[in-house]
Amino acid sequence: MSDDTLTESRPAPEQIDDVVIRFAGDSGDGMQLAGSQFTASSALFGNDLSTLPDFPAEIRAPQGTIAGVSTFQVHIADWDILTPGDRPDCLVAMNPAALRANIRDLVPGGLILVNTDAFDERNLGKAGYQENPIENDSLDNYTVLKAPMEDLTKEAVKGSGVKGRAALRSKNFFALGLMSWIYTRPLDAVVEWIGDKFGDTPVGRANVAALKAGYNYGITTEAFHHTYEINPAKLPPGEYTNIVGNVAAAWGFMAAAEKANLPLFLGAYPITPATTILDELARHRNFGIKTFQAEDEIAGIGAALGAAFAGNLAITTTSGPGLALKSETLSLALMIELPLIVVDVQRGGPSTGLPTKVEQSDLLFAMYGRHGESPLPIISMSSPSDAFDTAFEAARIAIKYMTPVILLTDGYIANSSEPWMLPDLDALPDISRAFATHDGVGPFFPYEREPETMARPWAIPGQPGMEHRVGGIEKDARTGNVSYLPENHELMTRERAEKVARIQDDIPDVATYGEGSELLVLGWGSTYGAIRTAVNRIHKDGASVTHAHLRHINPFPKNLGEVLSRYDTVLIPEINTGQLSRLIRAEYGIDSIGYNRVLGQPLQARDIQATIHDILNQVTT
Repeated sequence: MSDDTLTESRPAPEQIDDVVIRFAGDSGDGMQLAGSQFTASSALFGNDLSTLPDFPAEIRAPQGTIAGVSTFQVHIADWDILTPGDRPDCLVAMNPAALRANIRDLVPGGLILVNTDAFDERNLGKAGYQENPIENDSLDNYTVLKAPMEDLTKEAVKGSGVKGRAALRSKNFFALGLMSWIYTRPLDAVVEWIGDKFGDTPVGRANVAALKAGYNYGITTEAFHHTYEINPAKLPPGEYTNIVGNVAAAWGFMAAAEKANLPLFLGAYPITPATTILDELARHRNFGIKTFQAEDEIAGIGAALGAAFAGNLAITTTSGPGLALKSETLSLALMIELPLIVVDVQRGGPSTGLPTKVEQSDLLFAMYGRHGESPLPIISMSSPSDAFDTAFEAARIAIKYMTPVILLTDGYIANSSEPWMLPDLDALPDISRAFATHDGVGPFFPYEREPETMARPWAIPGQPGMEHRVGGIEKDARTGNVSYLPENHELMTRERAEKVARIQDDIPDVATYGEGSELLVLGWGSTYGAIRTAVNRIHKDGASVTHAHLRHINPFPKNLGEVLSRYDTVLIPEINTGQLSRLIRAEYGIDSIGYNRVLGQPLQARDIQATIHDILNQVTT
């Protein structure tokens, strides 16, 4: 610590193995920044962690209202964790609306850090309080630490050069400093980040001053002298970074382009929560990556399809409403059989729905949301640290089989973070594909398929002797000329479907975790962490349950039917009303039990655990 941080005098911190902290305030209070910096400090300290940012659905909800509350939840531990936690142990409430919106989630006896300056009559009214909750007995079941953060921040930043109400913008750093003291987080990394971000400016000096003032308030206050410490986690040896899901996906595409020896092109319209993939790739123009911010969703996929025709690893990113707009061009990509990756970062729907909230409601749309017989490979990522591998896998399949691929993720994976061991890039497989060539003897047949994959040649434009027709009208099965023959259309329809089906021979079997039970919990996508945590808790209780998680959804892994047949009961938790359950019944004739919630939030391990217990109790009775 620097000289202007007080010397600490306190009892030794209580050793705990994990804690869940939620920063909550108005969307302008800087809770995402405070939470992310607390996370970064914890990552550098060596804790395992998982985060859950949660943003208001309205672009600018009225200040001080529940609709405008923004939160950042982080779970830090000295063991391998898989979720951002079911319920917070500590709530930082910057105003009454933040308290009212989140108090029901706090564990009984949990710690509340409250900014008393915001609890005036006006803000209490906006939040719907008839009485001030920090002055009556409504919070008696919790430990409450009160701090006049606004007054203390204004006092701390005097001399920084920040004037007027601008001083209050640093109150999130005051809260961060106080939380760093309570949970024994060093300030050095945050101070360094502020210096890199703001430099020696009034804002930079104010943020550092507020941070240290919050830390010192913890040392000097008589109201609370209990602090905690979480030791570093014992993770497998390797070099780690704290990765956000959308960033990991972008890096996966960059690695795939390198291993495919192809230029990378992304054509996309900015849409929540997919935009940060575009942002990340745009930062790496020095690697020859081309990004195109289109005027609408149709232009984005149209440009990407043109790039695929020209010999690029082509990507377009979107969310549910954009996937609907892209469906016609996606059918065109399927018809002319070009490698194109469509990343759907799912969010609450339908229509605009809940643009900042999580949902898994696009699975059936990805499966069937095109006209005609138009099957496509569908891949799903399960966590931020899985995003790199699934992006790479989507590129591998698209290039090898000359087909569009839909890669499903969601807002939880997109914005959350966790430690990720950096991969050995040299160990990644070569996924390159030779462009078509022609010796000038005889005609070129653009739909003459490879025997194993049924992929057609990738004939980029401008090559003499390989001129061929592209477009949405059905093509002759060999020459590629326009064909209206009924038998040819049926042949091409079946060949396109067979090409996707053959991918099943090229993907791993689905793995099971926890053998020997009568109950299988089957999941896909971001439910992975909650399901695996629930299953682990069941194992600790001495019961038997098995977990299987799907990365490849179309086609399903070859052994999935055999795995499902081994269990009397199949439970499928989803953040929808049962879409995978419908696909499983259609494919295998198995009636599963669904655990389905559409609350705009990730599933919680405790709820899945309770559902598993109920099922097991019914089986035993």
